Order: sequence, then structure tokens, then C-alpha cells
Amino acid sequence: MPDGRKRIAVALDASERERILQLARLVAPEAGVLKVGLEAFCAHGPSLVAEIVALAPVFLDLKLHDIPNTVGGAAAAAARTGASILNVHAGGGREMMRVAGERAREAADSAGRPAPKVIAVTILTSLDAAALKEVGIEGTPRTAALRLAVLAKESGLDGVVCSPEEIVAIRAACGPGFLLVVPGIRPAGSAAADQKRIATPGLRREGGGRSPRDRAPDHRRGRPRGRRA
Repeated sequence: MPDGRKRIAVALDASERERILQLARLVAPEAGVLKVGLEAFCAHGPSLVAEIVALAPVFLDLKLHDIPNTVGGAAAAAARTGASILNVHAGGGREMMRVAGERAREAADSAGRPAPKVIAVTILTSLDAAALKEVGIEGTPRTAALRLAVLAKESGLDGVVCSPEEIVAIRAACGPGFLLVVPGIRPAGSAAADQKRIATPGLRREGGGRSPRDRAPDHRRGRPRGRRA
């Protein structure tokens, strides 16, 4: 597979099991990772993840956010599914992130699996400065995301989820080995849906992101055609 395609994550956002598996089989040869989110996981649980893991690496995108002990237990369970990447909300704080990373790695080791990358969601791409102010966060999404990314690294996590707008600042602050998972990468002219901080693939590359995984546009409006670069 060309290196560029290894950087692509395809979101398997659906609730029908056969539809999810059909898409997974179609795009697995062309993508670096397949993303299983809340909709698919709530509909079908860990057994679905196990089926998809057999096809390609899985990013289990559950955005865990609770007290440290609860998130630690959930992260351990997520790691036992065989997912290669799992995530928590950075807003849960330093201790929650630290415990999540430790418990996930311990669970994977006990199960004889490779340790997953544990990453933190910084600021959702659906939020802009006005929305942040409503929930009590002052400043721009960029400054908030950078602050949370640094906290995630200090907490021992492997990377973050951030928008294309924050790639340069986070890469400079956290270094080249810090994984950046970047939603909101869409072809020019495609619908933004509820995402407010987005970019085209070309603009993302110009921004200096060397290791983000890009999420393809919504596939639910028609039959997927595969081969998305």
C-alpha cells in the first residue's frame, strides 16, 4: 500500500452490521485504519470490533470521559478488543488520561496483544470559539487544543485528535513522534456537515502534518466506491 494511504482512516459510521462489514471489506486494502465509533459500537459491541480487526487495524473511537477509575476500566476493556488506537477526552484531566493509558497497556499485555495507541480528543471539530465560550472555555479552539495536547503528552498518552488548524502548533510543541489523528479533511466542495474547523487534503499537507490519519467524507449517501486518496 502506498504510504499516503496508510495515513487514511475510514469511519465506519453506521448501525447495520452487514453494511459496516461490507464497507470494511471494501476499503480495508486502501486505508491505514478503520474507525469504529459510538454508533457502530453501541449497536454491536466488541464482537464487531473483533471482526474488523481481522481485516485491518482499528481505531476504537469511543471518546471515554468519566472519573479516572471508570475510564481506566473501560480503557482496559477497549484494549482487549484488539483495537490499535483508542481514545479518551482530554477534558477528563491529567489523572484520568494517565490511568487510561496505564490500564490499556496492562490489559493488552495480559491478553498477549500489542499495546494500543491511547490518544486524547482535544476540542471537537464541531466547536468554534463561540461554542467554547458557552461551556466556559475562554480563548480560541487553537489555544485550547494546544493546551490539552501538551497535557495529554505530559500524562503519558501517545497522541491527540485535533483539527487541521492545530496541526502545526501541536507538532511543534509535542514533537514528531506524537500521533495526530485529524478529522475534518474533506475534498474541496464537499459538505462540511457539523464540522466547523476543516481543511482540504492539500491544505493539511501544507500545514506540516506529517503523521495525522485523515477521515474520509461521509459514505452514507450512496454506495462506497473505494480508493480514496
